[in-house]
Amino acid sequence: MGRKRTPGLYKRKDTWHIDKKVLGSRICESTGTSDLEEAEKYLAKRIEDLRQTVIYGVRPKRTFRQAATKYLLENKNKRSIAIDAMHLKQLDSFIGDLYLEQIHIGTLQPFIAARKKAGRKTNTINLALDVVRHILNLAAGEWMDENGITWLHSAPKIKLLPVEDARSPYPLSWEEQDKLFSQLPKHLRQMALFKCNVGCREKEVCNLQWGWERKIPELNTSVFIIPKEFVKNKHERLVVLNKIAQQVIDEVRGQHKKYVFTYAGRKLKRMNGTAWQRARKKVELKQTRVHDLKHTFGRRLRAAGINFEDRQDLLGHKSTRGITTHYSSVEIKNLIEAANKVCDSRNSNSMTLELLKKTLQTCPANIPQESVAKTGSST
Repeated sequence: MGRKRTPGLYKRKDTWHIDKKVLGSRICESTGTSDLEEAEKYLAKRIEDLRQTVIYGVRPKRTFRQAATKYLLENKNKRSIAIDAMHLKQLDSFIGDLYLEQIHIGTLQPFIAARKKAGRKTNTINLALDVVRHILNLAAGEWMDENGITWLHSAPKIKLLPVEDARSPYPLSWEEQDKLFSQLPKHLRQMALFKCNVGCREKEVCNLQWGWERKIPELNTSVFIIPKEFVKNKHERLVVLNKIAQQVIDEVRGQHKKYVFTYAGRKLKRMNGTAWQRARKKVELKQTRVHDLKHTFGRRLRAAGINFEDRQDLLGHKSTRGITTHYSSVEIKNLIEAANKVCDSRNSNSMTLELLKKTLQTCPANIPQESVAKTGSST
C-alpha cells in the first residue's frame, strides 16, 4: 500500500502542484519537482512563510526571477518590452535565483564583467542595469501582496556605469552623402535623404504615415505630426519639410495607402539592414550609422547659423520654449525657412565640415577635442 500524500498536493503530468487554503489565503502553484518528499518539504516551507507573513508581518522572500516574470506580464504591451525581455534573459543566469534583498551593484558585478568580456558597450550594459533598477523600485514602492506588504523593503541604489566607450557622432559631408546614397537602393535612398533633411529617428521614418500629414494651405505645404507613442521623448513631434524633404514626399506619394515609406508594398521595420551595411562598406564608411543622418541634419543646421531653439524644434528635442506641436503658421514658416538653409548652404558647409573632421582626427589624445572646436548641441 502506497504512502498517503499530504493534503493539498496533486500531480499534473510528472510534477507535483499545490492547491491549498492556509490561514485565509490560497497557495496555488507548482512545486517544480516530481519527487513527493521534496514536494512536501516545499509545501511545508510555503505554509510556514505564509504563517510568518500573516501572523508576524514577515515579508516573504521572492527571487529576482519571480519579479522579472511579474514585470514582463504586467508590461507585455509596452513598446520596448522585447528589449527588456532580452536583457532579463541575459541577467537570469547571474541573478535569477537570488532573492530581491540580495540584489545590489556588488552581486551584479559578475554580469557586468561577463558583458564587458563579450565586447558589449557600456551603454548596452547600462540598459540592462536600468531594467534591474526599475524592477527593484517597483518591488519596493508599488508591488504589494494580499497582506499589504511590499515585495521589497527598500530598493538599493544601483549606479549606472560611467560611459567612456561611446562612439562619437559622425555627421556626413556632402561628398560622403553623395557616395553613400548612390549605393543605396531607391527606397532606402529616399528614406535616408528624407531623414537627413528632417532629423527624424529611424523608427519615426519607418513608421511615418499619411494619416499624420497636416495641410497648411496658407503656406502651400504640409507638415507631419508624429504621435507621442512613436517618439522617444513621449511628446508629439512636428516634422517640417524643407525643399529636399518635400521632393521626397512628392516622389513616394500614392505608393502605399497608409505608410509613407515602403518596399514591395510592405512597411520597413528598420533602415539598418543588409543594403545599408553593404553600401557603407562599399564606399568605406563603415563607421556611419543610420542615426548619423540625424546628426548630419543637426550639424548642418548649426553650420547654417540656425539658433538653438529652432534647432531643438526641428530635431524633435524637448523645447525650452515649452512648445510641442502647437505652432502658428508664422512659426511653421520660420522653421521651414530655417530648414531650407541646409539645402542652400551645401558648398560652404562641405568645406567647413571636412576641415573640422581632419582637425579632430589629428588632435593629440591629451587635448580635449572640445577645446579645438565647439561642435554644437547634441543631435
